[in-house]
Amino acid sequence: MCRTGRQTDPADPHPDTRTGTDPAAGADPAAGTDPAADAGTDVEADNGKTSDAAFAALLEDSAEDLYESAPCGYLSMLMDGTIAKINTTLLDWLGLDREAVVGRMRFTDLLTVGGKLYHETHFAPLLRMQGRIGGIALEMKQADGARMPVLVSSVVKCGGGGEPLLIRTTVFDARDRRAYEEELLRGRKAAEEARRQAEADRARLQEALAVLQQSLLPATLPPVPGMETAAHYYTASPDRLGGDFYDVFPLDGKRFAFFLGDVCGKGPQAAAVTSLTRYTLRAAALHDSEPVAALSTLNKVLHERYSADGDPRYCTAVFGVLEPDPATGQVTVRIASGGHPPALVLRADGTADFLPTPGGLLVGVLPDARFVAATTVLAPGDTLLLYTDGLTEARTGEDRDTLYGDEALRAFAAEHAGRRPQAVVQALTGLLDEFGDGLDDDTALLALGVPASDPDPTPDPDPATKSTR
Repeated sequence: MCRTGRQTDPADPHPDTRTGTDPAAGADPAAGTDPAADAGTDVEADNGKTSDAAFAALLEDSAEDLYESAPCGYLSMLMDGTIAKINTTLLDWLGLDREAVVGRMRFTDLLTVGGKLYHETHFAPLLRMQGRIGGIALEMKQADGARMPVLVSSVVKCGGGGEPLLIRTTVFDARDRRAYEEELLRGRKAAEEARRQAEADRARLQEALAVLQQSLLPATLPPVPGMETAAHYYTASPDRLGGDFYDVFPLDGKRFAFFLGDVCGKGPQAAAVTSLTRYTLRAAALHDSEPVAALSTLNKVLHERYSADGDPRYCTAVFGVLEPDPATGQVTVRIASGGHPPALVLRADGTADFLPTPGGLLVGVLPDARFVAATTVLAPGDTLLLYTDGLTEARTGEDRDTLYGDEALRAFAAEHAGRRPQAVVQALTGLLDEFGDGLDDDTALLALGVPASDPDPTPDPDPATKSTR
């Protein structure tokens, strides 16, 4: 910006610095004048005069006035800290009179106790060593006793021989900055408190969900004469309720019923369907223990309960009956499936095959669903394995885009065929852990086996386990 006034355009041969018109270009009497153009020219002229007046006033502003009325505080001190000069701005901030300060007070007299301590231990030594120091946060005390946060910069002025003569100091008002920092600190504390509260709420929610999840599963599996049982429940997320379920219970003195299934959906609504499903199957089995009849009763209850609301709820389920034969040591299994993955039969000879249950529809979708029963016999060393699809639909591979699948499960089960149910479930639990974040869905496992004449020496875990991640 030019300090002497407004700049002219070199391309204009005869500029008029006041109006911006060419004096040589006369007006055409015949053409007349344009009132709008004249008005615009007048406005430009007025604006130009205002700018010139403001610039002239700026040039007339004295150095003394700039010093006294600066937007920051200035003071000069002798080397012992005695104040030799101070501007009006700083005096007004502190509420002090010039006569009471100049030659009578030292810089440290303007500071709070904490400010004095920091000045003596840090500020002054650094200033003596470096000759200058900048942006130091201190607190000054006002006449009414209030504290005023400031940022202080000082430089030592030296004489021709290099001897220090005085200290020049600039003081910036940091009250707005302090208020901002305090507000930022309050916000940070509030955010931290909110985070801690959220974590505590989440922990309480997880605890409540875990308790509710446990209430949907049997605490232990009852002993079944001539058989061994093991179960495991793997929760994919502690923040949501799963819909998988299983149970084993006696029908009479000789027979036992079992079921395992998976309710569509997650959360409280799925938990409600799970509870209804478990109690319905138990009640249906006491009325008619045939697997097809039990699933048909459950299908009718679910369809009537939820289809009328326009929000159908359904599940997949396997229901079966165990009939041990003490004479032969074998157990006859009659089983029916409603849209559930087929059970695996692990034989004592080291083979594993799926038990086909074709034609089973999802339970609760249609008013008259059709279910088909299948029968198998478990000999000593054989185990019937039931599972939910969280296992076979686990994502594997580096990209987590490949499902584990039925055949991989069959091959894994064959490696553990002939072992006791507890050992089989333990091996599958380790497999679930290996899936890591590739396991998106809850998984329920239920193994029912006939002890071999030469028991597996592998130590047994708890025969009924329920686990969460």
